[in-house]
Amino acid sequence: MKNWENEAIKWLEKSLKPFPQELNQIDWKLALSEKTERLSQHLSAFSNYEGGGFLVFGIDNGEIVGITDGDCDKIIKTLGNIARQNLVPPIVIDHALVKYREKDIIFIKIDEAIEKPIHLRNGSIYDSFVRSAGQTRKMDKQEIASLLSKSQGLKFEDGISRSGLSAEEVLKLIDFASYFDLAELQMPDGNEAILNTLTSEKLVRRNGDFFDITNLGVILFAKNIENFENLGRKAVRVIVYEDKSRLKTVKEFTGKKGYASGFESLIQFINNLLPANEIIKTALRTNVKMYPEIAIRELVANALIHQDFYITGTGPMIEIFSDRIEITNPGQPLIDTLRLLDSPPQSRNEKLASIMRRFNVCEERGSGIDKVVFQTELFQLPAPDFSKSENHFKVILFAHKNLSQMNKGDKIRACYLHSCLKYVSGEKMNNTSLRERFNIEEKNYPIASNIISETVDAGLIRPYDPNNKSKRYITYVPFWA
Repeated sequence: MKNWENEAIKWLEKSLKPFPQELNQIDWKLALSEKTERLSQHLSAFSNYEGGGFLVFGIDNGEIVGITDGDCDKIIKTLGNIARQNLVPPIVIDHALVKYREKDIIFIKIDEAIEKPIHLRNGSIYDSFVRSAGQTRKMDKQEIASLLSKSQGLKFEDGISRSGLSAEEVLKLIDFASYFDLAELQMPDGNEAILNTLTSEKLVRRNGDFFDITNLGVILFAKNIENFENLGRKAVRVIVYEDKSRLKTVKEFTGKKGYASGFESLIQFINNLLPANEIIKTALRTNVKMYPEIAIRELVANALIHQDFYITGTGPMIEIFSDRIEITNPGQPLIDTLRLLDSPPQSRNEKLASIMRRFNVCEERGSGIDKVVFQTELFQLPAPDFSKSENHFKVILFAHKNLSQMNKGDKIRACYLHSCLKYVSGEKMNNTSLRERFNIEEKNYPIASNIISETVDAGLIRPYDPNNKSKRYITYVPFWA
């Protein structure tokens, strides 16, 4: 067995259950097509797709049909020739004949190419393809440009947004006063000294007698991001809806300032839109915001800093509903969504993250998600939901619900994240700690026990000591601990 066969089978099973659907990572084929160009497009698409993917032969609309030995030889020979002769640069593919549900099927593995984009030999670089929504489609010019930049090792932050500007033009476009305020530095005298500082931070670059403004400079300190055509769509959008659906918009706002210079005003704007709960404490009525500000700050900062700037036509978005807040950013997370609390921090935009850390916008050691989970527990809110789609990462904060209003998924998610929070804090979850998390009275301890059992059955937590037979003293840890 080849070391990638289990991965291929995993993607096949995911594409077949609970209902048949082709995924970006796998494409079914009943038999070898006579359309060589279409096969070339599939190989191009998987080579250009992050992580590569698989063609699997012997599948007819989700039904396992199988192939013959003669089919196998023809498939391997034909696709090998296409990989070498029909693509630029040529690629190398691998194959494996697998017995699956008593039928012979063949997997063709196409690795993600190092040098991208991979395009058709009889066309130009714009004849490049990619996987999207379970299909192979042609890439647009912006996608090709972004692949070229990544392939050549160019970081987004180092790219140039506007070039050939005078000193006066740069200072009209960049909010340099905010930079010195956030850096807690005294503003130097004269344009030349100011520009020297901005240049040292890679916000501006000298170009002979003129200046270029980098993408980093625009994203952090633009006075108006919309003045920069290539980055205008990266402005933050805040949308407020009337109820739980997107049918009626009450208010929509697009931030114009750079992320660093406009962060505090953005957070204040969001908080002013959020509903409040009225509580009675020592006979006085007090309004407390529904959602903890610390959680809002951390999640918005993460969305800004960790987005994939190479995904065009979309930017960070905060949507406020009557029962939840959804915070979305372009790009899949670099860390598994189940491991956000314990994994070491990673950032695809390290220069951006570094400056934002210095300005105390985001966490230095990646403890932001820990704070989010802790604050939602403190506010007795349902656990946040972390999810990813093909091109986006989304976090949902939910308004308050009583335990009786939570569904099974809400309870399991809260139990799992509670166990994670306890573990990274050097403790272990037990029935008592979960009762405190859900505000369950001690006499109702079986309710907490049932939630724990359901989370164990879901494979998300396990007993710390499987030999401990005393349910009263048993403790639990996350599945990865």
